[in-house]
Amino acid sequence: MKMCEKCGNLMIPERKKEGLYFVCKTCKIEKKAEKSNCILKEVIHNEKPAILKADSDSESLPKIKKKCERCGNKEAYWWSQQTRSSDEPETRFYRCTKCKQTWREYS
Repeated sequence: MKMCEKCGNLMIPERKKEGLYFVCKTCKIEKKAEKSNCILKEVIHNEKPAILKADSDSESLPKIKKKCERCGNKEAYWWSQQTRSSDEPETRFYRCTKCKQTWREYS
């Protein structure tokens, strides 16, 4: 996730011939994405949803105070995905920053 430096709005990732760019829909500013800080998964409909694997680069994800049931650590990375039909709320996933245990929470 990247925020526009000019207006503060969320910049949307877009794939172009030259590579991946973040584009602000308000200011029309484009910024080339650096591979070291960007994870982009393309969604293919009619397939099982992609869930981050344990060896994925979790450190680029936001953190939240959430207790891990496995090791007792009090911090986890989080992300949300639409895993059920579109009229259902998203599923929130958590990954412990210490032991890398991943669990989900339904809304």
